[in-house]
Amino acid sequence: MNNFTYFDHAATTSVDPKVFEAMKFYFSEKYGNASSIHSFGQEANRAVDNARETVSKYLGCDSEEIIFTSGATESNNLCLKGIVEKSEIEKPHIIISKIEHHCVLETVEYLEKKGKIEATYLNVDKEGIVNTKDVQSSLKENTILVSIMYANNEVGTIQPIKKIGKLLEKINESRKNKIYFHTDAVQAIGYLDCNVQSLGVDLLSLSAHKFYGPKGIGVLFVRKETKIAPLHHGGAHEFGLRAGTLNVPLIVGLGVAIELLQTKEYKNNLKNISSLRDKLITEILRKIPQTTLNGSRENRVPGNANFRFKNIEGESILLGLDFEGIYTSTGSACASGSLKPSHVLLALGIPQEEAHGSLRITLGKDNTKEDINKILKVLPKIVKNLRKISPLK
Repeated sequence: MNNFTYFDHAATTSVDPKVFEAMKFYFSEKYGNASSIHSFGQEANRAVDNARETVSKYLGCDSEEIIFTSGATESNNLCLKGIVEKSEIEKPHIIISKIEHHCVLETVEYLEKKGKIEATYLNVDKEGIVNTKDVQSSLKENTILVSIMYANNEVGTIQPIKKIGKLLEKINESRKNKIYFHTDAVQAIGYLDCNVQSLGVDLLSLSAHKFYGPKGIGVLFVRKETKIAPLHHGGAHEFGLRAGTLNVPLIVGLGVAIELLQTKEYKNNLKNISSLRDKLITEILRKIPQTTLNGSRENRVPGNANFRFKNIEGESILLGLDFEGIYTSTGSACASGSLKPSHVLLALGIPQEEAHGSLRITLGKDNTKEDINKILKVLPKIVKNLRKISPLK
């Protein structure tokens, strides 16, 4: 039994015991190379094929459209750089939002600085939502890609992906060069409809460790006939898009984690997560004055609650909770070492000094009412004590 309370599921989740058990076999028993022709290798290859089929059914696509990667960062890089590399346009145009994950933002900025692309960074409203009309008005003759994340990793806001997908599908009917549509669905898997046909996306990224699978394995869905170049060279693995020996145990783990998302037990648990999250939001706003919810109250993924507390630093709150054995975050785990305020909160129009006072609490399938009661008991005291000594008030 853990003696701590974990509220940082948007950063990573624990590996489900069933996932762990399935993976162990391919580390120590059936450890063959999936590319080997002998029967031992082919057993591993069948395990990869089974996992690929599981993921493809979940996303509603063909198994040949599933590319295994090391995680969403690689998937997003492969999408952005691969589309640009394959483009026949001299200086193609890419559209993203200002609240994308760092691995998308920094990749686009890199390509822009290298003079390989021109880019448009779309604004969001105060709840963190992209306006579809802004997508349409930003399109150009040389636009080749629109990349909008499905659910934000910091504030949990859900984007109108299906609406944007329908817009681009209609526009592509009369265009010479197709505009591809990509979504970073890392925070959406297990919570939202991720059928790529209904979403209208050509590419979609996911990472197993966000839904009780292992770290170091992810997927890029690439619709057939999408013109994309590989990042890695050295073999014909993954339909020529990702050279390198397949990580069979992790691929198997990802497949099992996807299967578990579709069980009745998990779906019932989603209702519990939503209920606990709603209680958390209501009680924190009631018990702690000068506190604001960041993002949309309604249009957010079930496990996310992000607050800002006036006149104190979010990092101080985090450390106070850590002392009590409660683990939370002040934003994206990838930027936790940065002293800069969240780019997401700034994009929502939140002043810099207030953005520093943010706290992200993200729930998972193992959180209980007791966990919620614990943080509701501890957090108000921490905030009150920090405000007494704060130089910001």
